[in-house]
Amino acid sequence: MTPTEIRQIIRDFLLNELIRDESYPLKDDEGIISGGMMDSFALAELGVFVEEAFDVYIPDADLTVDKMDTLDLMVARVLQG
Repeated sequence: MTPTEIRQIIRDFLLNELIRDESYPLKDDEGIISGGMMDSFALAELGVFVEEAFDVYIPDADLTVDKMDTLDLMVARVLQG
């Protein structure tokens, strides 16, 4: 799967399931957690989604603002495996 495909799948999940606004113009480098659009419970939900959708393991220690705050960071974490 390409980075572009991964980005779109995560973007769709974020906008539809967590932010709940499909029309929101989410930027790749926009702070989702630091910007207040997602809390720690939503971050845990995202972690489960990413693990299931991309067959990667994300330890709880990686579910942080430093490592998962932007779409770019999320895609990089999936690519890391």
